[in-house]
Amino acid sequence: MKANHILKVTKEHNTTEDFDFQSSSDDTNLEGDLLADTVVPAKVEVQVEKIAERQRRISAKIQIPQPIERIWKVLTDYEALADFIPNLAKSRIIEHPNGGIRLEQIGSGRFLNFNFCARVVLDLEEYFPQEINFRMVEGDFKGFSGSWYLEPYSLGEYIGTNLCYTIQVWPKLTMPVAIIENRLSNDLRLNMLAIHQRVGQLASKEP
Repeated sequence: MKANHILKVTKEHNTTEDFDFQSSSDDTNLEGDLLADTVVPAKVEVQVEKIAERQRRISAKIQIPQPIERIWKVLTDYEALADFIPNLAKSRIIEHPNGGIRLEQIGSGRFLNFNFCARVVLDLEEYFPQEINFRMVEGDFKGFSGSWYLEPYSLGEYIGTNLCYTIQVWPKLTMPVAIIENRLSNDLRLNMLAIHQRVGQLASKEP
């Protein structure tokens, strides 16, 4: 983050021979669990754009009925992300040579009956309370970058937040781009639902 940028293909499992194309209900079950705890059903819009032969831009949007400050607090609690983001095994702040924000994340998951994981190191730039940008400086992709964008909305006296998460991914040649596209699209949907749920849980504990 992932902020949360959860990538799940590893160098040890990055050939087409490793993939099993039997369907799996893991993500469907997880999405159902996340939706079960929401009072108002949450809807995630996911868009995929082909920007080059092996590069994709994937965006996910969700409305969260909480003020921006609460969503920002969840997104920037980087070392707690693995506590609630699906398939994120590790998220920790590491030393940045220039004093900025550098985050190491390790994701692990299951897709089409295929177990896989990946490590990325991301440099982040925060622009409170509207935007968080990130780019990969080390990891299992040729390129990976993106942003979180937060925008308030109101409905009468009701105030909430439009949250948008966009990533641009460039897989290595050994990674089937269609598999990566499908995996990340599913992940973004689950991540947004998990954030929606987390923000609601923390808000309910406030006095």
